[in-house]
Amino acid sequence: MSSSHLALFSLQGKIAAVSGGTRGIGKAMAIALAEAGADIALLQRDLSNTEVRDEIRALGRKCEVLQLDIADPESCTKAIPAVLEAMGDLDILVNNAGIQKRHKAVDFPDEDFDLVMQCNLKSVWTLSQAAGRHMVKKGSGKIISTASLLSFQGGLTVPAYAAAKGGVANITKALSNEWASQGVNINAIAPGYIATDMNSALLQDDNRRRQIIERIPQGRFGNADDFKGAVVYLASNASNYVNGEVLVVDGGWMGR
Repeated sequence: MSSSHLALFSLQGKIAAVSGGTRGIGKAMAIALAEAGADIALLQRDLSNTEVRDEIRALGRKCEVLQLDIADPESCTKAIPAVLEAMGDLDILVNNAGIQKRHKAVDFPDEDFDLVMQCNLKSVWTLSQAAGRHMVKKGSGKIISTASLLSFQGGLTVPAYAAAKGGVANITKALSNEWASQGVNINAIAPGYIATDMNSALLQDDNRRRQIIERIPQGRFGNADDFKGAVVYLASNASNYVNGEVLVVDGGWMGR
């Protein structure tokens, strides 16, 4: 690939904020953005966890750990102003943090439903709105949210998660309708079945794991590093005419 083509994917001089970047997909995304040249603000609940910060600093990039508890609306409201104060600017926002609660629909507690909606949908709205105000004003920016296969499918025993991730897909489209003409790209990535902590129950169920792998054309669960290319693409100039897209990274599951 020529140097001019590689430059399309460079994030040199950019500042990215990543939620849920301490493990799994979020960690891989944060490191990938740093490897592409971006300085990183890690938005996380546990400020004492500096493992990813240290990995990013070892790459020669600036990295700060800032407070975000996606279950707390006030914390969500404060997060982007804190990024701007600590980093001086914001070019890329990755909304990756989320939770899961499993119950049969007839027994699903209201408090768990509300918590999932706050963590997986309302927090995405709050962070995106605040970042969008800054990005629209300066005429550029990239917002990338983590959607799900359940943005398209209903799943079993996860009605709140399915509702929230369906909402993430449509917030992505709604914001792109307003902000695309103002230089801000809004997109999402929908992971398939990935070998992360959130899918530990599936990974430990030999029969269910076998059934899932048999349905995935690529023949395996994904891993966190499978998201490095996708997030750098959507954060870079290579995707400047991509807006309102939910990019599925699933080994072919949705095409089956």
